[in-house]
Amino acid sequence: MKKDIFLRIVFYAAGLLILALGIILNTKSGLGVSPIISVAYSIATIGGFNFGNITFLLYSAFVVVEIVLHIFRNQRYSREADGAIAPAAHRDLKLVLLMDLLQLPLSLVFTRFMNLFSALLPAPSDNMLSRLLILAAGIILTGIGAAMSLNMRIIPNPGDGIVQAISDCVGKSVGFTKNCFDLFNICLTTFIGLIFAHKLIGIGLGTVIAVLGVGRVIAVFNHHFFFLLHRPLRQTHRTDLHKQYHRYADRKFGLACFVVKKSHT
Repeated sequence: MKKDIFLRIVFYAAGLLILALGIILNTKSGLGVSPIISVAYSIATIGGFNFGNITFLLYSAFVVVEIVLHIFRNQRYSREADGAIAPAAHRDLKLVLLMDLLQLPLSLVFTRFMNLFSALLPAPSDNMLSRLLILAAGIILTGIGAAMSLNMRIIPNPGDGIVQAISDCVGKSVGFTKNCFDLFNICLTTFIGLIFAHKLIGIGLGTVIAVLGVGRVIAVFNHHFFFLLHRPLRQTHRTDLHKQYHRYADRKFGLACFVVKKSHT
């Protein structure tokens, strides 16, 4: 049991490091960043602020929104049940809010590693081929890091946490909510760039490729390595777990996720 917990933490930490590296490589390409960080990137670029620090502030705002949505959802369900589930709902809410608050120290550490990787990695040349290679590496690492950290199910990244909170509150699928949230971030980033810099900042080819590519990388990574990240199961249980993964991936990433339909035998 202790070994399993230790391995989960190791995989989780490694996933976050890989995710941070992938995000920075995405920004270094100069071809556009993924929607979830585009707002922070545009503000940091226009204002000359530290990208990691602005990302931490954005993640903190996500956490605040999550807390408000979770409290609102809890109160709504308690009213609908005429207070019958109030004690249990209160206990569940305390646990949910604790997980929300734990995202703050996680975000602080995560963004410090973003700053570290940003300082260590040099800016690429103006050669388009090198920029495309860096963008591809960034998207692949972002997908792998997200898959590793998500599969461990410890503390969610605020970018995933806010999508889940909105999805729970409005009653829509996580995949659909994520697509809508990505579109909202793209629109907000476009507005910020055009108003304050009179040009697009952080939105470009890389943004489109990130929207289409990260989910696919996660799906392919999980298709081949999903079982390696979990304790070995008997063969009779592996097929059920694989079907469960496909349902989870389709619900989690929606249109941005390509799931290979062939089952393990």
